[in-house]
Amino acid sequence: MTRSRSETIAEFLASHGLAGAERAPLAGDASVRRYERLALTDGTTRILADTPDPAADLVPFIAIGRVLDRLGLSVPRVLAADTAAGLAVQEDFGDETFTVCLDRGDDPAPLYALGTDALIRLHAGFTEADAAGLDLPIYDAGLFVDQVMLFADVWMPLVHGHALSDRERNECAAAWMAAVEPVCAGPGSLLLRDYHMGNLMRLPRDGVRAAGLIDFQGAGLGPVAYDLMSLLEDARRDVPDDLASAMKARYLDAFPALDRAAFHRAFAVLGAVRHARVIGIFARLAVQAGRRGYLVHMPRLWRLLERALAHPDLAPVAGWFGRHLPPPARAAFVIPESD
Repeated sequence: MTRSRSETIAEFLASHGLAGAERAPLAGDASVRRYERLALTDGTTRILADTPDPAADLVPFIAIGRVLDRLGLSVPRVLAADTAAGLAVQEDFGDETFTVCLDRGDDPAPLYALGTDALIRLHAGFTEADAAGLDLPIYDAGLFVDQVMLFADVWMPLVHGHALSDRERNECAAAWMAAVEPVCAGPGSLLLRDYHMGNLMRLPRDGVRAAGLIDFQGAGLGPVAYDLMSLLEDARRDVPDDLASAMKARYLDAFPALDRAAFHRAFAVLGAVRHARVIGIFARLAVQAGRRGYLVHMPRLWRLLERALAHPDLAPVAGWFGRHLPPPARAAFVIPESD
């Protein structure tokens, strides 16, 4: 007889002496992963991670976490795991994300500086040997373009009522490729991909270890500008221009040999890629899963995307937008309620 998921979890917990732990679900994100807080009888807590696709989630999380820990960064320790079942018990970093800190009125500058310093530590210490030891996707121009085409495949049919023709779609991909390929030739490192204030935890630790890193199982190898862009051009939160500029300067000052002009170009182009893709993701969540709460972020995403499209290196993409998606079909478009 096939065991239910709940039976598998109960057996896993019992095998690690956690059968008596009180379990409480934690709020999820846009993924299918589930998390629970385990309250132990000794007053401590742990996190249960339930990952339905362990090869894509739990296995890379453990491997990447080892590298990040070696570099002096804080990641949740994995205290027990059954990778075949997609289950793990992890260290509990608590609930104090950087987002929580900002929402209660904490000074944003030290938090953004801490997040920036964590990236500096990562990019200064990550080596080719580390990369060789991790079986991670390489975020080259082809992969970035494949991913940003989610925008063409989700947003465009919503606006026009039909999918793009093969010619229109091919023109879109070619425009993105012309912009993205040059910026992928620069320096690379571990690319955490979803690096924002909601995935950083404030910990009572010294130095850069005061930033707890979570949700990095989808990491890859790619341009160093991407994660700083993700932090400073957040889909969920406005970042003042002066603060963003200060953090870019902070990062660049740590790498004096880095070509600053090339970094700024990569920052703008990869920002456009991310914002367009996230627009597609949030639209899909609203239409297919009824999760319309994500639509509150659409005006911000469109502002960020429009600003990026004004960059000269994105002229091919801006031209495609001008021909196929005039301004009224952009931020002003309202996604209809699903049936």
